[in-house]
Amino acid sequence: MIHVDDGLKLDVERGPNWLIVKVRSGEPIDEVPHLAKELWSISERHFIYRLVLELDELESLPDDLMDQLALLQDRLERRGGALRLCGLTSECEEALCSSCQLSSALPNHATLVGAVMGSSEESLIAH
Repeated sequence: MIHVDDGLKLDVERGPNWLIVKVRSGEPIDEVPHLAKELWSISERHFIYRLVLELDELESLPDDLMDQLALLQDRLERRGGALRLCGLTSECEEALCSSCQLSSALPNHATLVGAVMGSSEESLIAH
């Protein structure tokens, strides 16, 4: 587990071609100015530039978090990578849609497998 100065904790798992990062917060967060920097550092240490962020434990999405996600996505894409989200609450997903139009670039996937596969269609999770 990695502790970020922003009050967040990050659980990192390495999968084939992806890093899965579970973002945890013990309390509501107002700003997260260092999250993108920390996630980029994790990607560089693992030499993997494809991240799935599991955000189901966040109660809210601060505006600067959405800005951080946009910056991180751009940086990862420049390295041939990708950023995908899963597990957002309906309130967080709505905030993402209304605040910065990131929802089309970073759609919320229902499951971790859906995020890795790039689809929210559970039927695509092959047997």
